[in-house]
Amino acid sequence: MAAAEISANRTRTILSLLGITIGIFCVVSVFTVFDSMERSIKSSIESLGSNVVYIQKWPWLFVEDYPWWRYVNRPETKLEELKKLQERSQTADAMAFLTGTNRTVKSLRHSLNNITVLAVTYDYFKLRNIEIAEGRYFSPLETNNGRNVVILGNTIAQKLFDGEPAVGQQVKIYGLKTEVIGVLKKEGNNMGESHDEQVIVPLLFAANFLNIDRDGSIAVSPKEGISKQELIDELTGIMRSIRKLSPGMEDNFSINEISTISTQFEQFFRIMAFIGWIIGGFSLLVGGFGIANIMFVSVKERTSIIGIQKALGAKSYFILLQFLFEAVFLSLLGGILGLLIIFIFTLISTYAFQFQLVLTLANIVLGITVSIVIGLIAGIVPSYLAARMDPVEAMRSTF
Repeated sequence: MAAAEISANRTRTILSLLGITIGIFCVVSVFTVFDSMERSIKSSIESLGSNVVYIQKWPWLFVEDYPWWRYVNRPETKLEELKKLQERSQTADAMAFLTGTNRTVKSLRHSLNNITVLAVTYDYFKLRNIEIAEGRYFSPLETNNGRNVVILGNTIAQKLFDGEPAVGQQVKIYGLKTEVIGVLKKEGNNMGESHDEQVIVPLLFAANFLNIDRDGSIAVSPKEGISKQELIDELTGIMRSIRKLSPGMEDNFSINEISTISTQFEQFFRIMAFIGWIIGGFSLLVGGFGIANIMFVSVKERTSIIGIQKALGAKSYFILLQFLFEAVFLSLLGGILGLLIIFIFTLISTYAFQFQLVLTLANIVLGITVSIVIGLIAGIVPSYLAARMDPVEAMRSTF
């Protein structure tokens, strides 16, 4: 009966659907985009090493009202501190010193300016999820002796050698010849830390053109069965001992965690989700009023039919459910249409713009549930008024 009534007034139905369709589209599309972004960020965090901590001069999250000059006056993290940490730590599994700079990288054919040169010690590959597409990683001998070898990011290799094999070729970094021993797999943008646009060299080789004890950091991962907090506590004690800090003195170093970044993003997503609910809420409110208005008109048009149904023995709950189901069906139809538009939008985004959006089951359930709730709220009053009509008065309305 609801389907027949809706199909009989197609123009009115389409107009009343628009509000709910737009509202569901706004709410669910916001959550779809945020869920996809959150999934991408979590994947990026895992590739950075979710259990890795970084000992650095600067914190990733500044403390309010803390004098900035105290950060400036902190000593730099140095390579010799890595060696002492390796000797004393009982909870660390792998440690690596890393620093970087921007330099020109040249091949026989091309010259690329302002390329990030990442200088690392041997254990770096244990801390970051890097995969070799061609060639190999550094050997311990190459890193310890500072051999002039280099591993190219995938994009850099493509640009320097026009897609031809890069392993065995030579490139110049800061005027120094280096042999390409490996090319990394393409990994995409991981929160600004992608290796695709970087080259990796042994730390001691980088000492030829870079002050390796400036802007460096020590990356550390815990042994299996050791919590990250246990590792941080031990590293804090060792670093204080290395720098000869008395018990009353504050730390002159920072131990940063990847979770600091993820926490900030979670707060951002919560705020944006709230904004999304507000934007979509107004559309849903307008859509709800539209459905309520249509239902009042429908009740008015079918007053005589309600009277005849009651005269033939129809109960009040039957009349109520008849109109209430029609309101829910109308709202649900608008919600499904909104979800269909979002699905088409995800396909366009994924295949045309290379940004993967996924309409999850949770968001589909959210859209359908919200549609049903809006239909119930919008249809309850008109349905109640229809159910309470006096059959005699209702049939008189035809005259």
